[in-house]
Amino acid sequence: MRHLAKDYLWFWMVLLQRFVQHRGISSAAALTYTSLFAVVPLLTVTFAVISAIPFFHDMGGQIQTFIFSNFVPATGVAVQEYLLGFSLQARQLTWVGVVGLAVTAFMMLLNIENAFNSIWLVRQPRRGVAGFLLYWAILSLGPMLLGAGFAVTTYIASLELISGPHSLPGASTFLSLLPLLCSVAAFTLIYASVPNARVPFKHALIGGLFTATLFEAAKQLFAVYVGLFPSYQLIYGAFAAVPLFLLWIYLSWLIVLFGAELVCSLSFPRHSQLRRLPRVLALLGVLRVLLERQQQGQGISIAGLEAAGWPLADDEWLDLIGFLAGEKLICPIGGDQWMLSRDLNHYSLTSLLQRSPWPLPVPQSLPETLAEPWYPAVRAALTLLHEDQAALFAGGLAQWLQPEAEAAPA
Repeated sequence: MRHLAKDYLWFWMVLLQRFVQHRGISSAAALTYTSLFAVVPLLTVTFAVISAIPFFHDMGGQIQTFIFSNFVPATGVAVQEYLLGFSLQARQLTWVGVVGLAVTAFMMLLNIENAFNSIWLVRQPRRGVAGFLLYWAILSLGPMLLGAGFAVTTYIASLELISGPHSLPGASTFLSLLPLLCSVAAFTLIYASVPNARVPFKHALIGGLFTATLFEAAKQLFAVYVGLFPSYQLIYGAFAAVPLFLLWIYLSWLIVLFGAELVCSLSFPRHSQLRRLPRVLALLGVLRVLLERQQQGQGISIAGLEAAGWPLADDEWLDLIGFLAGEKLICPIGGDQWMLSRDLNHYSLTSLLQRSPWPLPVPQSLPETLAEPWYPAVRAALTLLHEDQAALFAGGLAQWLQPEAEAAPA
């Protein structure tokens, strides 16, 4: 039991460390700034798509009220009035203005994908048609799915078995949990589709449940904070809703990015716990896996590398991939996958060690055994090289710096 609790504590500590290393706080601030400019275009596009469908024609206002009353605490009514006014004015723009709004919305989605890709250690975002289709699907199909879900929910809530005098036991509990279930579905979809990497649906669902629960708790605590500490109203007066809204957006992005770290960590939860080997040995291990995958016509990712017996920490993976890519030994093949791009029969180990930015390990830092076929020969060669260096450069430093003094007669 104590060992299990220790593992859980270690996991959450590593998760928090990863969140800080990936600059989650700075990313949340940047996304808050972008959201400030993109919230009106997103609302305009959403309500334009909903109003274009006759079946959803009268649901725009209901959906907006539902979102702001359940997902924006304390300042939802005031912010809703501001954004509704901005959105109505935006609908009267010319085609040039509409294109500008669409570009702003696309940039918002691009920044979100980049933030997620940095967590999943993906250096190549979606490009061309793939990225455009994803963003277009979010901007077009997203509002339609939102309207359809709201219509189904409204229909279910109107049934006698749910809200009537003879409703089923637990029906009221189901209705009260409906915003939480919507949050779980939304966050699960975000974690499963936004990163340019393969995300198991089970991990995305766990992250969606965790983030939605944390989101609901933060919403309640934020409402309590605003009620107990009304300093914003005293300082900003009628404009108090604006800084409170920005603060809530910032907290929301912190929660979303922390949930993304959780989803990413579920794929390889124990890699940072392993003892780190000298970087040169890790480099050779990665190259061995890349060579085998190349012979099979496949690439490798950090998760696949762990499955192949080489679990690496994030910084190790980025350092090794950056060096190999700089040497043009590997190339990206989409998402988080990398593949050998050169024939290693024509690239010597001497060239690799000479161009490596990491020093050769000393025999004392080498493990006794390593489950790699190349390790015994490499370990013997490094040991012999160290002994030869010790013999060649023996003697005191003063003898090397002033050989004339040593040769002079007494």
